[in-house]
Amino acid sequence: MVAAFAENGAMERTALTTRQKALAINLDAARYGTLAEIGAGQEVARWLFQVGGAAGTIAKSISAYDMSVSDALYGQGQRYVSRQRLEAMLAREFSDLLASLDTARGASTTFFVFADTVAASSYRHPGPGRGWMGVRFQAHPREEPSEIIAHVHLFDAAAVHQQEALGAFGINLLYAAFYAHHDPEGMLKSLLDGLSRSRVEVDMIKFSGPAFAAVDNRLMSVELVEQGLTDAAMFTAAGDVVQPSEVFYKRPVLVERGSFRPIDRLSLDVLERARAQFLEEAKVKDHQPVVLAEMTLRSLLVDGEAEVDHADFLARADVLGALGIDVLISRFQPYYQLADYLATYTDQTIGIAIGLRGLREIADQRYYANLAGGIVESTGRLFKHSVKMYVYPGREDPSGPLLTIETAPVLPPFHHLRDLLVETGHIETLRTHEPAYLAIDPDDVLARIERGDPGWEPLVPAAAVEIIKARRLFGYRPAAPARS
Repeated sequence: MVAAFAENGAMERTALTTRQKALAINLDAARYGTLAEIGAGQEVARWLFQVGGAAGTIAKSISAYDMSVSDALYGQGQRYVSRQRLEAMLAREFSDLLASLDTARGASTTFFVFADTVAASSYRHPGPGRGWMGVRFQAHPREEPSEIIAHVHLFDAAAVHQQEALGAFGINLLYAAFYAHHDPEGMLKSLLDGLSRSRVEVDMIKFSGPAFAAVDNRLMSVELVEQGLTDAAMFTAAGDVVQPSEVFYKRPVLVERGSFRPIDRLSLDVLERARAQFLEEAKVKDHQPVVLAEMTLRSLLVDGEAEVDHADFLARADVLGALGIDVLISRFQPYYQLADYLATYTDQTIGIAIGLRGLREIADQRYYANLAGGIVESTGRLFKHSVKMYVYPGREDPSGPLLTIETAPVLPPFHHLRDLLVETGHIETLRTHEPAYLAIDPDDVLARIERGDPGWEPLVPAAAVEIIKARRLFGYRPAAPARS
């Protein structure tokens, strides 16, 4: 059973196959448009032609496969499998469609353009395929167009199977855009109808236009991860969703993991001092690194809830954005999964900023019960790439001695691995820190915000204080006025 949608956006469960979806699109007299596909074959157009009735749906089908032809139509670009090329295709073809047909039939027709630019497995470049796919469409006749763009990975071993998956995904996207634009979360659920996560990954999706005026694309990034369409999704401090390779490609990356509810002065100082030390690395100092805050689904759960509280998540994202910090949302638990992920997008140095509490978590063997090699294997996988960890010093209690990576007690046998990693330069203590921040407890900060205790304000960066108070985030309560 797969998801089909009523026009009001409500979900109904019916046995719609890719073929049935394609036929439903062809039989909808109100839909008319262009399909432009580059690279991996004309798989979406093939479905519409194959099921019959395409003459009532397709105004034009085009494949500008030759690069010179593609450049002549859509403008020159450095990469043909890129968001920029997809956007140029959608814009050019939609403009042409309206110029040719709006006068004659615009009053009764909702025009659309479907486009993709994809590199599938080939003789010269075997392996997974990847590409950009999108649809620009009118929800109502002569309405300003709305748009969905997505980035996909294709994991089938054979090119022909990658093409089949591409065709099914494209039909799912078209069908969802036409009949489920009222329900973006439901749309995401339907994108893998007839497919599986082992065949297709969607690591970026963006909605725009009047049909999606109420959509926050950051929440859609969370939904991609929650629904298992991808392992991680990213957006910038400005709130723009991005595909990771657009940002990470050939750039060093520094990341701090946390719940950031909210980010406090200690967490920010860990990241800032790690960044200063990271920039001194010989392989980093000539580059502009990407600096990230990573939140796992586990850290996004609130008060034992089984699902992410979206309002709470947006509060964290807003505060991090106010501080200029990009955000990665992930399904990762052990740190080596995070390192593996980043290493698929960059061949440069990866830095991890961490406190002593986080280091103890890495040393806890309970997290590696599913690894045959346990903590030894996990450590090897974490540092097999060009990964370096920067550890902020701390204290066991406020009156205790200052502890560093070299002096902090850790569970055996990790102390042997710790010594080896320190000696080989994979882990080092941050050389500077702010002693006044060491006593900050994130749980205490949040509790103070919720009960209206103004003592939280000096513990949180000033820009974060301002936005928390202005928007009443994290259950903020103003301090009670003093009694006379």
